Amino acid sequence: MPARFVVVPQWQGSSSSRAMRLIDGAEAIRGDLPSSATTVVEVPLGAGDAVGTGVHRYSAVATVRERLRDALAGVPEGDLPLVVGGDCGVELAAVERAARSAAARGARLGLVWFDAHPDLNTPASSPSGAFCGMVLRALIGEGADGLTASTPVDPRRVVLAGTRNMDDQEAEYVAATGIAVVGADAIAHGLGAAVDALDVDEVYLHVDLDVLDPGEFDGVTDPQPFGASVADVTAAIAAASAGRRVVGAGLTMFAPASPEDVVADQGTILRIVSALTASTRAPR
Repeated sequence: MPARFVVVPQWQGSSSSRAMRLIDGAEAIRGDLPSSATTVVEVPLGAGDAVGTGVHRYSAVATVRERLRDALAGVPEGDLPLVVGGDCGVELAAVERAARSAAARGARLGLVWFDAHPDLNTPASSPSGAFCGMVLRALIGEGADGLTASTPVDPRRVVLAGTRNMDDQEAEYVAATGIAVVGADAIAHGLGAAVDALDVDEVYLHVDLDVLDPGEFDGVTDPQPFGASVADVTAAIAAASAGRRVVGAGLTMFAPASPEDVVADQGTILRIVSALTASTRAPR
């Protein structure tokens, strides 16, 4: 099962004043990927407009969703698509594809969300209006018209991994839906059991680089203290995928401040890419 890389340098889903760095981050990762297995999705030059939805830059985010859908349609069934952002909003089309494909096969899909934030806001609850903070809620099927999943993910089959910064309304939603949460200090030894409890056949692995501790990796727009180590994240990825088919993966939010930072962070990113694609090399 070969890996296919789809690079999406979207920045419009972020609320950070440093969001444009996400373009540089996506391009830097692209430079380390095999060109023959890599597709780049064109992102609008303009910021876009909310068009009354409550989602900042809605029009640009919606356009990228459609373009990424088209790009993913070209990935052969059975290959592993690894979507490289840009901001987390790119995961809407990517996870949506995995959910639709699993449903067609009658498979049970689990979603493992490595992220310092749960991304469970709605346009009504979001303090920023940034789609990056709403994308998981949209994947569950709740959000702005035109930016919710056509095949929703069951919240009972979602695990938040390394999440440590929730808004009050997000925390209430997690408690009400029973979404599993495995803290940053427990993912290496606890994530495998949490995914086992989902009782799924397949998994999608989302990695926002802010899951990492800023002491090891600070090339993100919103670093959060008390994150996971690189070693723990790669071990947790292996545990989450053990015995299950990985049908998709995403790597988002690399926002380097300088070319020197790209070089400094390159090894960490390649370790995570290798962990995400390891299932393509494992015997089945």
